[in-house]
Amino acid sequence: MHDDRNLTAARVCRALREKVWPAVYGASVPFEVAAVELPGEPIAPAAAFGLDYQPYTVGTPWGKSWGTTWFRVRGQVPVDWAGAKVEGVVDLGFDPSRTGFQCEALVYSADGKPVKALNPRSQWFPVPADAVGGEEVEYFIEAASNPVIQKDIDPLTGGSPCVPTMEGDITTASTEPQYVSRRMDLAVFEPEVHDLALDLEVLLELEAELPIGPRKSRILAALDAAIDRLDLQDIAASATAARAELAEVLASPAEPSAHQISAVGHAHIDSAWLWPLRETVRKVARTSTSMAELIENTDDFVYGMSSAQQYAWMKEHRPEVWERIVTAVKSGRFLPIGGMWVESDVVMPTGESMVRQFSQAQRFFEREFGIRSKGVWLPDSFGYSPALPQLMHKAGFEWFFTQKISWNQVNVFPHHTFWWEGIDGSRMLSHFPSLDTYNSELSGKEVAKATRQFRDHRIAGSSIAPTGWGDGGGGTTREMVGKAKRLANLEGSAKVVWEHPDDFFEALLTLPWVFWRAVDEGTPLSA
Repeated sequence: MHDDRNLTAARVCRALREKVWPAVYGASVPFEVAAVELPGEPIAPAAAFGLDYQPYTVGTPWGKSWGTTWFRVRGQVPVDWAGAKVEGVVDLGFDPSRTGFQCEALVYSADGKPVKALNPRSQWFPVPADAVGGEEVEYFIEAASNPVIQKDIDPLTGGSPCVPTMEGDITTASTEPQYVSRRMDLAVFEPEVHDLALDLEVLLELEAELPIGPRKSRILAALDAAIDRLDLQDIAASATAARAELAEVLASPAEPSAHQISAVGHAHIDSAWLWPLRETVRKVARTSTSMAELIENTDDFVYGMSSAQQYAWMKEHRPEVWERIVTAVKSGRFLPIGGMWVESDVVMPTGESMVRQFSQAQRFFEREFGIRSKGVWLPDSFGYSPALPQLMHKAGFEWFFTQKISWNQVNVFPHHTFWWEGIDGSRMLSHFPSLDTYNSELSGKEVAKATRQFRDHRIAGSSIAPTGWGDGGGGTTREMVGKAKRLANLEGSAKVVWEHPDDFFEALLTLPWVFWRAVDEGTPLSA
């Protein structure tokens, strides 16, 4: 019998890439676009709405390095779109491989409310769902033309990708336009096509990680059948029939002993790295707005943001975004975590400095939200002081989370869930994710890696996955949320659940080895 596994995978991959994903948006009409480029630093959104906007043609270069261009987009929802889900679709010239490291934007409604961010992996924003056709819509887009300031790897020499360019300093950066827009449209979003794309992608990625056997073969057969039912000339009309062929393999539950991944929405934003501080403020505003929008339109997604400083920036500089954050925090799904003023270095600072990191952050979270962080969230630290467990313990923390230790090229750390003992004997319940990233997409490769690499299966059965685009922000996408839904209980995969880190560590404390180790050492347990 012919082995056609690779043929099936290639067939599905091509259909997904060339036909299904492009069909997520059906009918579209172009916005009427006008723009104004600021001569200097960013200004408050309220001041930008009344600027002198001039007609702009999509496809025209825009945005000098570190500049700001405000776009005004207007359109009318066609009458025959009544009942359809309508979205704005904007491509400012994005490169999906550089999410968080190039141009990005924040969309505002005409009444000044932040709607959602735009970035290479999330090029849409919602239009009011109650539109019945014929309505006029207007939005303002604060677009940041942040330049790419690191060269690509030289394919001939294999040189480092971290070669600096002149774009890193605003005094030497180019004044020429950095980007060319590709699309600014009102479009019909096709939910069934989007669901089909996620069904296919999750199964395709799962199949690639499975050994040869019944489960792999049945997934491949279902994928073949789905593509057979799909009319490649009319994806929207045939999506439901194609999805029906996948229903059985998607409904097959995970084995009871499957590893569990506790996903936490995440968007690690370096407060000071490859951009000026004022751009960090805008990155936080963009990401926070998008995460609040995602919370409002999902049932179980949770998003964790650390660094009290970043919250304080929103309160001071972007009060309209701060309002959305406060509302989302009250919902219990936008999570102030980490208990530190910033995600600081924890090797060189003095003990007094670390104490102030903890005390000032906890005071801020308690004052603004009535919340004290139970744990220290520090995914991007390059090293750790051996005094840190003592400092965390005395500051009242109960757990510690980190990640970058897994990137050590020489010393492979032997555990993922463990008690970390400091110089004075203080112990802190600690964890770092076995999928080796704080920017998870919940891909099949990452989920399989989380199970395969987890070193503590004998004593624990779960790990954390910080999920979303990070470093330069962006956060979790609705595609990641859609994957999590399909991976909640799927045969051959780890189980995925959105969960507050506090709940993850609380569950660890119910395990006998954790409980008795803590009691023996006098470590305080949660109530």
